[in-house]
Amino acid sequence: MSLFFEEAPGGGALSHFLGEDVDAAAFEEVRQILLHRRGFDLGMYKDGCIRRRIAARVRAHGFREPRPYLELLVRDDAEVDALMAALSIQVSQFFRNPSTFELLHDQVLPDLFRRLRREGRRELRVWSLGCAGGEEPYSLAILLDQLVPPRMTFSIRAGDISPSVLARAREGLYEPARLGALPQDWRDKYFSRERTRLRLNERIRALVQFEECNVLGGLAWGEADLILCRNVLIYFSRGEQERVLRDLAEGLAPGGVLVLGRAETLIGESRALFSILSPAERIFLRTATGHKDAGHLQGAW
Repeated sequence: MSLFFEEAPGGGALSHFLGEDVDAAAFEEVRQILLHRRGFDLGMYKDGCIRRRIAARVRAHGFREPRPYLELLVRDDAEVDALMAALSIQVSQFFRNPSTFELLHDQVLPDLFRRLRREGRRELRVWSLGCAGGEEPYSLAILLDQLVPPRMTFSIRAGDISPSVLARAREGLYEPARLGALPQDWRDKYFSRERTRLRLNERIRALVQFEECNVLGGLAWGEADLILCRNVLIYFSRGEQERVLRDLAEGLAPGGVLVLGRAETLIGESRALFSILSPAERIFLRTATGHKDAGHLQGAW
């Protein structure tokens, strides 16, 4: 942490300017405030990146040290929401990591629909966790709009911890750079221009149900056939990662699919709950019981 000092009139350091981090005492006070006000426990996250984001909010208000910001946080609900939004992982774009979506398009989703048909089911259930601005679940909605077989349907539930982030996601309004690798014909089909930004059309927006969700608080959404939880686990301690992976396994139907981020993988006991479909894309199959060979499960599809 870099510190800068002001000199008092008589010499010596008067006070330090807040650097890239907040100290342990300030972090604990913020943790208690969010725990009391929102039921959200920062203590379960790796605190390095969290402290930097808190420090950024302190600096955004022009404070040189955390105390005035802590006082603001106690009295101002809007700042609590702003901090929650800042703590969310919001950097995304449509079809981020295109090769992952190519595999979903070419293999995973068609295989899932075939399995559902054999089981006599008509609805594919998809979750997008840590959905930030909605780019990921809307990308899935666009893919599924192209792929859904006749007389079948799908549902997409998307979750994030920040109400303000979810509100922006529901609007479906994006800077052009957020569209990423979206093909031009799909841009023309699914988006309309509003001044300098692009609005996703209402039909696709209606396909995604956004809800507040803290994956560390457990998942009570029933059962899914496909879960995307990308670039979320990297912010948790190892113990919390293992717990979340167990919860994700419980949320998946046998033969269901889990997609993690490129820097994430299975750890601990969770490795016995999944088999590997694509190591490069971090895509895993939920096994019925214990560890099975991925090829065996693919053959069962």
